[in-house]
Amino acid sequence: MWNVGVYLALTIAIFGAIIAVAAAAVVFVIRLKRKEKPNLSSIDSDMELQQLGFSVRTAASDKKVSFEGSQEGLDHVHLTPRKGLLELYTIEELKKATEDFNPGNQIEGKVYHGRLNGKNMAIKLIKTEHVSNVEVRLFNDATHQHPNIIRLLGTCVTEGSSSFLVFEYAKNGSLKDWLHGGLAMKNQFIASCYCFLTWKQRLRISRDVAVALQYMHQVMNPSYIHRNIKSKNIFLDEDFNAKVGDFGIRNSSVEDETKYPDVSTNPATWNLGYLAPEYLHQGVVSPAVDIFAYGVVLLEILSGKTPITRPDNKGGTNVWLSEKIKAILVSENRDELRQWMDCALGENFWFDTALTMANLARACTEEDPCLRPNAGEIVEKLSRLMDESPEDEHMLICESSCKPLVNSSTNNSSE
Repeated sequence: MWNVGVYLALTIAIFGAIIAVAAAAVVFVIRLKRKEKPNLSSIDSDMELQQLGFSVRTAASDKKVSFEGSQEGLDHVHLTPRKGLLELYTIEELKKATEDFNPGNQIEGKVYHGRLNGKNMAIKLIKTEHVSNVEVRLFNDATHQHPNIIRLLGTCVTEGSSSFLVFEYAKNGSLKDWLHGGLAMKNQFIASCYCFLTWKQRLRISRDVAVALQYMHQVMNPSYIHRNIKSKNIFLDEDFNAKVGDFGIRNSSVEDETKYPDVSTNPATWNLGYLAPEYLHQGVVSPAVDIFAYGVVLLEILSGKTPITRPDNKGGTNVWLSEKIKAILVSENRDELRQWMDCALGENFWFDTALTMANLARACTEEDPCLRPNAGEIVEKLSRLMDESPEDEHMLICESSCKPLVNSSTNNSSE
């Protein structure tokens, strides 16, 4: 009887030990799973960092800045390496590159020419709060940098109110410089000895900008709308290839630009001439907004005139370039169109090509955004014009006597 009691007690003890071990194992597994399961706050934090899209690698051996995704803010902590790493410059390096921001190195406004380690660069002073507005999707992979988009080389983010963006240096300045003056005081920065753009250069610049828009609108996913296409933001390299710049750095809003209706009191309201009606009045944003602005740039390239001008006679109303070309084309007056062309060209342009481009610009600036061609259609048409244009730069004006000024088709995106 005593043996039975001993065996029973021993069995109960063993069974209890097994239960205890099993319970401990369960607790261990639960704790392990809790460790493996991401913390919700951590998920939110990581997603926020990805949405911010601006990260800095702080390791001393790799002084780089990285961009990814849509950018809503600035982060100086995230340590994950990314593609398309950009230089993180110090203020001392930029001072050295610009000779302490010497006025002699000032290109325009808050943009300075700099040279560091044998590399030319354009250094733009901006408010620190605006660094996070830069559209980084255009720069997040250096191996696929688009040839018609100005390259962002790096940044210098300070603790103060001012920071810097460092871009590739466009040796021939901006398209605005060449079309509307400004080269005289910038001659130390301009590589070319020419004083005006040839017809062949203008045609290629027009196509380059359209190619950049095609990439932003039709290749990028999701598509990107620039919203600030204008001659000032189109830059020319040493071979006069055009590169679109100024992504997300715009400070003004539609409301800001409608405060100054008179260009005589504020030349900055040239910007109004680039704004599509639906954006100006309703704030509607779509790729068609960029197409409208591109049409105005195309008119600048053809005429050498600013988007908005004021008549010589006092009391006259402002003349919008996008409206002027419509009046000229409707008038069927070939001499008027000839006189409207940039006088710097003289007779060295192909009239039929200019006429086609004028009709294309008119289509781009249609009031109804649905009637405007898309970027791909523009590229196709300009590429065809380039193939058909003569190689000789010094051609006389040529025209077809039977060809009407205005295209008969409603949509002028193709012939």
